[in-house]
Amino acid sequence: MQPTLLILAAGMASRYGSLKQIQQFGPSGETIIDYSIYDAIRAGFGKIVFIIRENFAEEFKEIFEPKLKGKVETAYVFQNMDAFTDGFEIPADRTKPWGTAHAVLCAKGAINEPFAVINADDFYGRDAFEKMAAFLKNECADDKYSVVGYELGKTVSDYGFVSRGVCQVSDNGNLAGITERTKITVEDGKIAYEEGDKKVELGPKTPVSMNFWGFAPSVFPISEKLFSQFLEQNISNPKSEFFIPIVVDQFIAAGLGSVKVIPTSSQWFGVTYKEDAPGVQESLSALVSKGEYPDNLWK
Repeated sequence: MQPTLLILAAGMASRYGSLKQIQQFGPSGETIIDYSIYDAIRAGFGKIVFIIRENFAEEFKEIFEPKLKGKVETAYVFQNMDAFTDGFEIPADRTKPWGTAHAVLCAKGAINEPFAVINADDFYGRDAFEKMAAFLKNECADDKYSVVGYELGKTVSDYGFVSRGVCQVSDNGNLAGITERTKITVEDGKIAYEEGDKKVELGPKTPVSMNFWGFAPSVFPISEKLFSQFLEQNISNPKSEFFIPIVVDQFIAAGLGSVKVIPTSSQWFGVTYKEDAPGVQESLSALVSKGEYPDNLWK
């Protein structure tokens, strides 16, 4: 059975104001999502599911359907504020979506096979997709999930601090936990994060999660139960979010299974700061000129 790729794109509209201006980085106007889908198709993914906001559905389909028609099956799922909130009154001041784990949960009716989850506007690289596809086809099970572990040095920005989920990896290569480190910066070639008033150095090979996960459909009932608990505790906090690592930590802590850390040599890139954009364009041009990608992905 071919695995599915779930792309978290519900937050895109708020960043771009309108999807008409989705940033084009590739030589033929490709967006970062285009490269992820291209890598996924050639790695053997059989279906692409987009999580989007309902009010941007038409614009979104206009951009992607003409490119992907006949190349891969597509489906669209909406992250609505009231999804899976049965019995809870949503406060009037809540405008923020419920977070990445809620977005995944919204795809419950659309996915019945092993699947990967990625962010819409991050470039993950061919190696990462190939390794994830192999995991989903050969190893994924109700009690065995995965996360791609990027080398921290391949994910930082020269233009300011970034936040990264630093992975603790056990001796058998499984995830022991994830610690969100905010304010990671590069100074004089050294990477460090701020904690209080001190700086703690991290090695460039430290594995970090960039939100590229591999799940079995068993994650849906687990997430649903945890989301209910999350709402009980956080419904009145307008900024609280139900993130994927919350589900993963509980999955491990409750002894429900293990999460394999898949190391990759791929260079990650994304646009954390607008100054990052020219670098992303240069990196893609370099990959195209090396023959990693055609100069027009969908020709």
